[in-house]
Amino acid sequence: MISTVHPVIRQLSLASEAPSLLVLENWINSLCDAFDIGEKIYGNILIAVTESVNNAIIHGNQNDVDKKTTVEYDIKKNVLSFKVVDCGAGFDFNNIKDPTDPKNIEQPNGRGIFLMTHLADEVEYTKPGNQVVMRFYL
Repeated sequence: MISTVHPVIRQLSLASEAPSLLVLENWINSLCDAFDIGEKIYGNILIAVTESVNNAIIHGNQNDVDKKTTVEYDIKKNVLSFKVVDCGAGFDFNNIKDPTDPKNIEQPNGRGIFLMTHLADEVEYTKPGNQVVMRFYL
């Protein structure tokens, strides 16, 4: 049974710098402990949300520490959702290269979105591409 009490803050505002990923990891750990999330789903959440925030910091906010990335969670009817929003102009989420295609194997980018879409049960982008919602079925 999932509690309706939210013992973990619902939203983080993170500076666009690498140490923010440690703050995010601690927040996810606390959240998963509070809601008794199993190991398999925990791993999927940790990797997918971290990849999303990392993309927001690097690509969306271009490592500008004055630009924030916000992350919030919501839990309803055995679905845990995370929304990640950056201050960037967005990207064309309908035109993402497949990193497993041999012609893209050597590309330095593109694996984060691939991981997000394979680890979350649902991934939904909002135009212009600076907001993503990932849903995990509990």
